[in-house]
Amino acid sequence: MTDLGFIHQFIPATQPGRTPLLLLHGTGGDEHDLVTLGQRLSPGAALLSPRGKVLENSMPRFFRRLATGVFDQADLKARTAELAEFISAARKAYDLDTPIAVGFSNGANIAASLLLTRPDVLRGAVLLRALLPFELPAPPDLTAKPVLLLSGDSDTMIAAAPREKLAAVLQASGADLVYKVLPIGHNLTQDDLIIAAQWFRIFGLEPST
Repeated sequence: MTDLGFIHQFIPATQPGRTPLLLLHGTGGDEHDLVTLGQRLSPGAALLSPRGKVLENSMPRFFRRLATGVFDQADLKARTAELAEFISAARKAYDLDTPIAVGFSNGANIAASLLLTRPDVLRGAVLLRALLPFELPAPPDLTAKPVLLLSGDSDTMIAAAPREKLAAVLQASGADLVYKVLPIGHNLTQDDLIIAAQWFRIFGLEPST
């Protein structure tokens, strides 16, 4: 679908009461990439999956970067605001509750940016291979917002310091954070699925109040 400002895929819920998932792909992905993951994490939940608008060597992304781990901050700010507006429009168009973001790599980083600047648009987030996308003058209020952050200790794309900074900011913001560093690299593994599925059983399936 191309309306609402983003090419996207929407799959309606088949299990009422489950929190919708906002699926945010990594570099080179598209609106189909994380659908199977979303269905496995929260079977029957509504899925909203936009395609990033930025192209890097013909590969879709959600915002521009200047180098690996170095982000175009002006573009990140603008794209985060644009994505927040898409979420609001999609909620109205599809009659959705506030979603939980499930983001991988570039998608996880823009999900983190949403959490830190527009926390009202997300009920929580699963951040797979994310780092702190920008420095903050003060942490936002994320009191009791559930967040799962999964990192890899042999991830050559993300150094330890920026991922630890993100965890520290989320904790300082009051998020209900589960943070694990796994003995893996940047790619997703079965361990990610097992841990995230368990997290969803705890945090992700109840209707919002």
